Amino acid sequence: MTEFYNDDFEKNYEKEINEVNEQLDKEIIFAMIGDVNAGKSSTINQIIGEEVAPVGSKPGETVSINKYQYKDKIIFADTPGLDDINQQNSEETLKFYKSADVVLFFLNAAGTVFSEGEKKSFEAISKINKNIILVLNKIDAADDIPNLVRYVQEHTNYDFKVIPISSRTGENIDILRNAILDILIQQKKDILFAKFLKEKASTANKWIVGAASSAAAIGASPIPGSDILPITGIQVGLMVKLAVLYDKPLTKDRAKELTIASLTGNIGKGAFRQLVKVIPGAGSIAGASIAGSMTLALGYALKYAYENDIDLDGNTLKTLYSNFMKGKGNS
Repeated sequence: MTEFYNDDFEKNYEKEINEVNEQLDKEIIFAMIGDVNAGKSSTINQIIGEEVAPVGSKPGETVSINKYQYKDKIIFADTPGLDDINQQNSEETLKFYKSADVVLFFLNAAGTVFSEGEKKSFEAISKINKNIILVLNKIDAADDIPNLVRYVQEHTNYDFKVIPISSRTGENIDILRNAILDILIQQKKDILFAKFLKEKASTANKWIVGAASSAAAIGASPIPGSDILPITGIQVGLMVKLAVLYDKPLTKDRAKELTIASLTGNIGKGAFRQLVKVIPGAGSIAGASIAGSMTLALGYALKYAYENDIDLDGNTLKTLYSNFMKGKGNS
């Protein structure tokens, strides 16, 4: 069993580390489009948690593609005004949109939402890049936001996310951040983006819940023992991602120690298999519950330790893990 586990761990650890390193070598390009004073720069600053792009209010300030590089790997580009799309800068601008990883299309909730010019620009961009998020900004200065969102959805055939935000107050910035991560996950660039965010908790929660859901789905398998390899892989992957997110170095030996601690510090698979022997049909229900709970507990224990600068070893993780499982059971 030990030899089997070691081989399994080695394989999963190397796979996850290689994938993370590949991500960190990539570059992310955000294209921002919207009328002057739509709050593009202030929104980016809210998303990252510090000033990335200068906030200005001069009409017509952006006359070419202005790129703001953050941490060498992330580029936010404020593109020319909407009218330029179909004039002299159209070819250069549309080529840029095609290569962008995420297009943030800004609309002013306090102005004329989705004007004819905006619709025309949106149609041109959406033909070459589907990774668009419609950002309905300045909701703190507008009324009847649900109807404004519905209006934009109807005129884009409900094919794209419409996120109402206030870049002034920070309202719904977490929702926008998660929408960006959803797109970057598909492109395997979410870890690179998340690593540099000042606000890390919501991203950590998203990853933890996602890993727990995946583990629960695998744990629901009625085939005895079929959950061992993939669940271990999910947990190792979660550990590696959280370590990168919080910039906490994680050696292979420490990762193995923590993984073993997570497997021996909870109700684990052994109890589940005993349960299956005496309760017909319990496999999928109990397996899903245990696999999901143990992964959730592992994730939140790691998150708590990293956020509170606790030096993690196997014994510490067992204590945190146990406390979380007890608290979960009493809720």
